[in-house]
Amino acid sequence: MTTRAKPHIARSSTAEPLGTKTRRAAMRLLDAVLRRGEALEAAFPAATRDVLSPPDRGLAHAIAAETLRRLPDLDALIDSATQQRLPDDAKARMALRIALAQTLALGTPPHAAIATVLPLVDGGPRRLVHGVFGTLARRGATLPEIPTLPNPVAERWRAAWGDEMVSAAARALAVRPPLDLTLRDPAWAGLEGESFAPAHLRLTDPDPVPDLAGFTEGAWWVQDLAASIPARLIGTGTGHALDLCAAPGGKTLQLAAAGWQVTAVDASKSRAARLSENLARVGLKAETVIADVLQWAPDTTADAVLIDAPCSATGIFRRHPDVLYRAHAGVIAETAALQQLILKRAADWVRPGGTLVYATCSLEPEEGEEQIARLLAERGDFAVMPPIDGELPEGIAAQADGFVRTLPGTVEAKGGCDGFFVARLRRASA
Repeated sequence: MTTRAKPHIARSSTAEPLGTKTRRAAMRLLDAVLRRGEALEAAFPAATRDVLSPPDRGLAHAIAAETLRRLPDLDALIDSATQQRLPDDAKARMALRIALAQTLALGTPPHAAIATVLPLVDGGPRRLVHGVFGTLARRGATLPEIPTLPNPVAERWRAAWGDEMVSAAARALAVRPPLDLTLRDPAWAGLEGESFAPAHLRLTDPDPVPDLAGFTEGAWWVQDLAASIPARLIGTGTGHALDLCAAPGGKTLQLAAAGWQVTAVDASKSRAARLSENLARVGLKAETVIADVLQWAPDTTADAVLIDAPCSATGIFRRHPDVLYRAHAGVIAETAALQQLILKRAADWVRPGGTLVYATCSLEPEEGEEQIARLLAERGDFAVMPPIDGELPEGIAAQADGFVRTLPGTVEAKGGCDGFFVARLRRASA
């Protein structure tokens, strides 16, 4: 009599369902963002430390990011199925958020979604998670097509920009942003896409960035359309340009490609290293200085100074939904105070007759319009220099005050862009 060997069933070393480590990493990421206020990208290495497969690490990031995009709506579903509201930081709520985000937004089969999160909770909470998930599944629960913004963010933006901006921001959360490239050579034609400005190309649903034509030979770099505006307003030149708070270097690359002799300054050694790598890949040159601009100073004044100031980064919420929960009023006030110090110091580094461009990827007036209004009130030797025809990308226009402000509704029909504030000033000649 022959016996047939039992088939081998692969399990993790702890006998957890396969995929549980990935969901545990996603929970760590959410805890880092929501409880400790860390950036999702900064928390990623530690949170995924025991997830070895790159696709699984990517899935942990995707689950956490989608949960953050849908958090108010996920919590509303959870609360509709519980008699007493679970604390925001309860493991049971976190596990349900992860399971529901997978099932309702990422297309994970319900049995897989719940099986891989149940090991994250014990005892009574585990039974609660299983029961609430089952209740919502039987109801046929769904998420709204357009996500709901966190209430504090919606109220703040409504006060600053009005109802339509808030609605546009919610719509922006619902769609995958396109990929914008800045070309080293405006005549390069190795990829097909839509162009809104010289040396710009927009791709929708592209292959992974390293697999795209032109990446290896350095024909382009990834840069949101709005992020390209500050360097566009400096234009071409052969003089000396300072790029402050420069890493990861998109604007440095633009200035170098436009002919400037660039000194790029950043306080982060790791970010400056990334800038140097980007310069090497695209074959451009710039001097890189690792220094705090509040402690460092150039030997001489520069023809152009670009300040890409540290900020709350609320303008990049489409790709980084964690900012919706990290960038509260205290953070905005703190970065605004730092911006004021940097702007006041760097203004002296512009030669008479030179150009100063100040930019933030923020949707907060305190980090944009109010900074420049204060500088102009204090410095009579600076004046706004509004963009002229042809300097801005198609569909983007300067405001009546000469500033450039992109909002979630900007070029929305063509894929939108990040939220940015940009001001160009000219220093009076001696």
